[in-house]
Amino acid sequence: MLKVHRYIIDKLSSSEKLHFTLIDPDKGVDRVDAIASKMVEAGTDAFLIGGSLAVTPEEASTVARVLKKHGLPVIVFPGNINCLTPEADAVLYMLLLNTIDPYYLVGAQLAGAPIIRKYGLEPLPTGYLVVYQETAVAHIGRIIPVPENKPEIVAAYGMAAEMLGLKYLYIEGGSGAPKPVPPSFPKAVKKATKELVVIVGGGIRSPGKARELVEAGADIIVTGTIVEESVEKAYSIIKAIKSL
Repeated sequence: MLKVHRYIIDKLSSSEKLHFTLIDPDKGVDRVDAIASKMVEAGTDAFLIGGSLAVTPEEASTVARVLKKHGLPVIVFPGNINCLTPEADAVLYMLLLNTIDPYYLVGAQLAGAPIIRKYGLEPLPTGYLVVYQETAVAHIGRIIPVPENKPEIVAAYGMAAEMLGLKYLYIEGGSGAPKPVPPSFPKAVKKATKELVVIVGGGIRSPGKARELVEAGADIIVTGTIVEESVEKAYSIIKAIKSL
């Protein structure tokens, strides 16, 4: 039964825009619990857990258990199969669309599929598009960056994702990216696709930027680094999204 997917679609169907809080399991449990409480209070809709480096299954499980106490969906955002945990509710089952490494197109998915089935995680079929080069995820994923002045390329990726049967397209600036992805990217994807849910994350550090991306077509905004730096700023971003 597609519980988390249904939860997301039902919220979007009511013309609500969503916010997901990204938590790196490498952080201390007490801090994670405090951040989660603040984000729930602000109105976040789900938690993502994941990181590009140094995440163990034990850390992922511990953090997932802490987050589940807050009553929102907990979704694995896997940098690799080491992030998978039976304590979560679902997993972004991702294809890294602009990688030159076949491992991230099918190898990781092949290795992860039996584990996901064994754990009973709900897979959320997701195309993952990393825009900028100067981030850890770009280096590890060996991506081909997307030119900022070429939204038609992102639109084509979105069409390909939809034709492959994927339900989500995650357009990623990258953790700690100096700036968010251009608003023209989600706008182009929404214009070119029919039912694809567009997620945008990376480099979103102000309410104005979050609002701009939502107004351009993003269905879900993800913030991670800013949550670690300033809960107050993350709070204001959520409020800006929810006020639309």
